[in-house]
Amino acid sequence: IQASTESRSGMKICIFTIGIYEILIYKDKLMSFDLLNSTLATPLLDEKTELDECLATPWKVIVLNDPVNLMNYVVMVFKKVFGYNDTKATKHMKEVHEQGKSVLWVGEREQAENYAYQLQRWRLQTILEKDD
Repeated sequence: IQASTESRSGMKICIFTIGIYEILIYKDKLMSFDLLNSTLATPLLDEKTELDECLATPWKVIVLNDPVNLMNYVVMVFKKVFGYNDTKATKHMKEVHEQGKSVLWVGEREQAENYAYQLQRWRLQTILEKDD
């Protein structure tokens, strides 16, 4: 499989080449193209799926307060996982301690899951929520 991005007819498209077939993705549509017979692209999928909309929704990474971890440990974890400076990490730690939770990051679901996984590996109670 080869992947590339190029501009065709003024539109930016993603191209995946598999043997004699090209899979083209543009404007949320998936098209196929037979390189051997040079047949025109035909739609494989004509509608946005629920999965596309779910993945496009921003997600919040939230750390919950717990009675186990020390404050300086939580600050150190925030600095390591998110690259926060001392001030920002301490602000979030105090928010967790005083309000019971803190939103540490908002963005794409895959990255949010990665951050949640890392925080849980450091034994911090972490949840994900869809952003409104």
